[in-house]
Amino acid sequence: MKEIIYSRNAVYETLRARRRQPIRLLVAEKIQEKGHMAAIFEMAKEYKVPVERVQKQRLDSLTPQHQGVVLEAGHYPYMDIPDIIINAQEKNEPLFVLLLDSMQDPQNFGTLLRTAEAVGVHGIILPLAHTVEVTPAVVNASSGASEHLLIAQANLVQAIEVLKQAGAWVVGLDEDAHSQTPDKVRLDGGLAVVVGSEGTGIRQLVRQKCDFMLRLPMRGKVESLNASVAGSIVLYLASQARNKA
Repeated sequence: MKEIIYSRNAVYETLRARRRQPIRLLVAEKIQEKGHMAAIFEMAKEYKVPVERVQKQRLDSLTPQHQGVVLEAGHYPYMDIPDIIINAQEKNEPLFVLLLDSMQDPQNFGTLLRTAEAVGVHGIILPLAHTVEVTPAVVNASSGASEHLLIAQANLVQAIEVLKQAGAWVVGLDEDAHSQTPDKVRLDGGLAVVVGSEGTGIRQLVRQKCDFMLRLPMRGKVESLNASVAGSIVLYLASQARNKA
């Protein structure tokens, strides 16, 4: 089985990460070898990936968002939770993990992946079912950040227990007024951040495993932030706290 990776950033990062098996590169006939396209051609040559010049209409039939380039590649290589823990140990850093509980929207998922990669998260854990996965749309939404991250699929309740044993505090994002605010908690040690689904939030069984719940104070008229924005803010706050520590 193969997947169609599209858009210049997504194709560029997929080739650069070297985690998927590249099969074939399809490029629009009139695309010039400039910027990322020059690097894409160079990596395709280095990795001995066949390159085929095709009419734009053929790429359009695959996806309207191709930006002149499509990569046929193998499926996304999911990892295991021990791989994420080892990643933190090899970097000699306190564990930093993002858990997504039943998130459905590929755009929100992609946004969180991009933030997670930018702030140095060691890995992401998804539920085994009823969740978005790393699809080509997610690769595109994350601008290829997904290809550089360790992403595992697991029972979240069991995963949280493993992360706690590895030294992480578990914080869940919640809008409830009884949840703590960032100025009242420490985010600089081993940390696992749980972000719930766009509609229902964190499931009760997962919530019960969190060490504490965190909310972002709102001063404007909008009641709440969406999952990807709230999660990204907390990841950045944790990153800043870790850097200061």
